[in-house]
Parts: sequence; C-alpha cells; structure tokens
Amino acid sequence: MKLQEYQSKRIFAQYGVPVPEGGIATTPQQAREIAERLGKSVVVKAQVLVGGRGKAGGIKLAETPEEAETVAAQILAMNLKGLPVRSVLVEGAADIASEIYLGIVIDRAAKRPVMMASSEGGIEIEEVARRAPEKIIKVTVDPFLGLQGYQVREVAYGIGLDGDLIRGFLKVAKELYIAFTKSDASLAEINPLVVTGGRTLLAVDAKMLLDDNALFRHPELAEMRDLEEETPAEREARGYGISYVQLDGTIGCMVNGAGLAMATMDLTKLYGGAPANFLDIGGGAKADKVAAALRLILSDENVRAVLFNIFGGITRCDEVARGILAALEEIPTDIPMVARLVGTNEEEGRAILAEAKMITAATLEEAAQKAVAAASAYGART
Repeated sequence: MKLQEYQSKRIFAQYGVPVPEGGIATTPQQAREIAERLGKSVVVKAQVLVGGRGKAGGIKLAETPEEAETVAAQILAMNLKGLPVRSVLVEGAADIASEIYLGIVIDRAAKRPVMMASSEGGIEIEEVARRAPEKIIKVTVDPFLGLQGYQVREVAYGIGLDGDLIRGFLKVAKELYIAFTKSDASLAEINPLVVTGGRTLLAVDAKMLLDDNALFRHPELAEMRDLEEETPAEREARGYGISYVQLDGTIGCMVNGAGLAMATMDLTKLYGGAPANFLDIGGGAKADKVAAALRLILSDENVRAVLFNIFGGITRCDEVARGILAALEEIPTDIPMVARLVGTNEEEGRAILAEAKMITAATLEEAAQKAVAAASAYGART
C-alpha cells in the first residue's frame, strides 16, 4: 500500500524524524490559512501517488499567503499522469545547503532490510544507480540485531558527511529504521534529506510503501489507503482477495501464484505479446473467485485475448474451469481464450473447457504462443 507524502511524514514524525511544519489543504483558502499560520515562505505540493510532481508543475514555492492561495488553486486544478489533485501539502520552505538520499528497502535476495544513502539527494535513486553506482552506500541490517551505530557511521562516512553532522545523521537513520520496522514497511525513503544552512537535517520529502499482508496488525495505517488513487478494477480485486495490477498490454493473464504469474508475463513478452495485467488468484480459488477474476480482466477494453495458466495444487483445475464458464455466462464475449491447466483434476478441467470449445495448451510456452497469435488475429475491440 502506497502512502501520500503527508501520511509518510506523519509516521516519520511519530518516530522522531525531523520534518517541516505544515498542513494539508483541499482548497486554496485552506492553503492560504496554513501559510499565514507558518508566517514564512512555503512550498505547495500536490498529493498524488505518482513521481515527477516537480517536473510536471505539481510543486511550487510561494513567498506570501496570497501567492500560496494562487498556486494552490493552480495545482488543485491539475491532473498528474491521469490522477486529479485533490489535496496539497503546504509546509515551510527549507534553507537548503545540500541534499542527501536516505532509504530503507527489503532486499528479497538477502531476506533482510538494506539501508541506502547517497550524497546525490533530490535525484531518483534509480538514476544515480545507473549513472554513478559508486555513490550509493549500502549496509545490510540483521533484523534480530537491528540497525547498529557502526553501520550508520559507515554510511555517513561513505557519503562524505562532515563530522558535525554525524550525530544528527545517526539519530535520523535510527529513527527511520524504527518507523520502517514498526510500520511493517517494504520501503521508507527520504529524498531529499536536506542539510540546512543551520547545519541540521530535515526530511523535506517522504515516501513509504506498506506490506499489505501486515495491515491486519495496523488498522490505523490501513485507514490511510487512498481509494481514489486505485482503479475500480483494483478496488474490486482487493475485495475478492485477488492480487491484481492493471498494465497496458492486450493479453489478460489469470494465474495462481505470483511467481508463476511473473513467468507467464515474461513468456508472453518473449513471444511478442504484452500482458494487460498481473493477476494472481491465489491458492484454493473456488469458481466464484475465478469468475470475479475473469470479469476484472474482461473489463479492460484493451484485452484482446485471455491466457489462463493454472497449476492445480491447492487450486483444483475443474473448479477453475467451472469459474471460467460461470463468468462467461455473465459476460458473453468473443474474445479468444487460451487455457493451460496442469495438476489436480486437470483432466476434468480440460474436459469442461473442451466442451466450451476453448483453446487449450499442454505447456506454458505453447499457451503463450497461442495467446499472442489469438490476440494479434482478434484485433482491436470495438
């Protein structure tokens, strides 16, 4: 689950990370009132879950409350990458001497958190990694021991921090790590963490990603989910317990298991197609869940073919087949469908689909090739 900048900053502040004073506004008048209260130059920032806000004009400096009201009106009228701006964060402008990147992410290969820092803050860390990877300093954290002081000092020295900033950096890094672990986050990022003219550190931007699977432990964080930032299909999928991400391809994919879903998408790309979604119906999916998943796929107007790749372990192939036919009764379509069913009750599942005259395949490679060919032959939906 992605958090807005202001939400991330509230969590950071709760654990002691220094953030600018400010407030959230949904109208230009509220932005003016916040600026008047702060009594200084302010930065007005669009609150949408996309990157590149500054380049798109979604972040503006205002010297006076009147100017804050004006620029807030401009930003609230914007759409950034297709998302309407419904609120802005108004906070005091920082006296920036230099900028640092500081972040913590889960390294799935190491199965541990990794703290990263760079002296090139304010730039996307992916760009720094591409252009100057030696400027990124990393330390792997033992989750049983936690972030150690010597590790933070290693990072601080690695990015060239002056001695008078080490103590402050040590405090911020440890507080960020606590916020990361206590929130069950998969990412906690400050970019930039600025060194002010007064030689203090301030998190002027913040980003957090929370693990959906841990939200049952954090009802207060689950309430922060911004439903307006999700597509209707993604909201419906979450209601059914389906992992779904809409993409921009033409081949809808229904798979059980995240790893198998990624492999299915890769094979689709390999043979010249493009997946329209990531969709994992999970283990033990019954016919009603399969039907819901297929409705989600068919709701995407870009879909020209559907590829089912089911490994029947906990999930029974005959249940999946019945779910497919149940969905097709609700949503009749002539979109071609290719099915590869392997595992528990696979013969029964194939027989059910064969009666419906659906395209079948014995291997994933064959299924991907048939799906790409079917999508190409079908053409654009009308």
